[in-house]
Amino acid sequence: MPTNTVKTGRTARSPRTGSVPASKAWTARKATGLRILQSAALEKISWLVHGFSTRPGGVSDLGGEKVLNLGFAEWDTKENVLENRRRFQAALGADRLTLCGLSQIHSDVVHVFEALPTSRCRGDASATNRAGLLLAVETADCVPILLVDPKNRAVAAVHAGWRGTLQRIVTKAIGKMQMQFGTKPADLLAAVGPSIGGCCYEVGTEVASEFRSQFPNASEWFDELRTGDEPNPLQWLNMSPPGHQPPPKNVLLDLRKANRAQLVETGVPSGNIAVSDWCTACRRDLLFSYRKEAGTTGRLMSVIGIQDCMHTTRANHAQVTPE
Repeated sequence: MPTNTVKTGRTARSPRTGSVPASKAWTARKATGLRILQSAALEKISWLVHGFSTRPGGVSDLGGEKVLNLGFAEWDTKENVLENRRRFQAALGADRLTLCGLSQIHSDVVHVFEALPTSRCRGDASATNRAGLLLAVETADCVPILLVDPKNRAVAAVHAGWRGTLQRIVTKAIGKMQMQFGTKPADLLAAVGPSIGGCCYEVGTEVASEFRSQFPNASEWFDELRTGDEPNPLQWLNMSPPGHQPPPKNVLLDLRKANRAQLVETGVPSGNIAVSDWCTACRRDLLFSYRKEAGTTGRLMSVIGIQDCMHTTRANHAQVTPE
């Protein structure tokens, strides 16, 4: 995430650190030593393959720990990353699909792929209705969102940091699906994967001000976990600071809630949206966090694709409880 972390003396509620998904909307599965988070609703679609990676089970060495780093980084070798990606696809039963990633730039750029692109595209979301492509986004705090149109057999993968969220990247991805595939938002299923939570994601009040200028309900996405010991900075943004206290320097932003709200406002039924409550900053035993690990960390990958009709048999996964 591009906004710098600033430590403060505020106290937040203890984050939930349960080892299993918080609801029946998610399953945690293990295959060949990897742990993969999946949406229960998306798993029911026979022609679909999808998954959100986690930290354990790879060949990359990060501070003496073997991790499944799926993004190219200075501290890791290309060979390690390619092997990790091979293992991830094999665990998903997606060996026959071609991985199709993006050069992510925290934008609102959405690509529609009718075939494998000849060069890596710059942007933060992609969509397709073609079998054989495995759309991917990489994260280490930002919000990954997978979209499925079951009626028109179309899918999309979205990377939403605060800049992309501010620019309504998920709304624009759905717009592309409407134009290209005839998608109706009411038919969409959405899975919002692990990301940094409202318990940990501090941004400057200038970011809150930008959100307030764009979204009438933006105040609902800030400072949810504040104990009440400090003044609400959104009062300052309303030009009504309490007493003579100076405005605070930082606020807490819940990016997952912001993107869920955008999905609902676009027309996706609330019951069709699954949101993981795993926080990347809190669950560094299972996930990567760019902020909490001071930039030297791996990358998670969230993927979605359409299997060829001849190869819709899923890999056998043994369901496990991650420790």
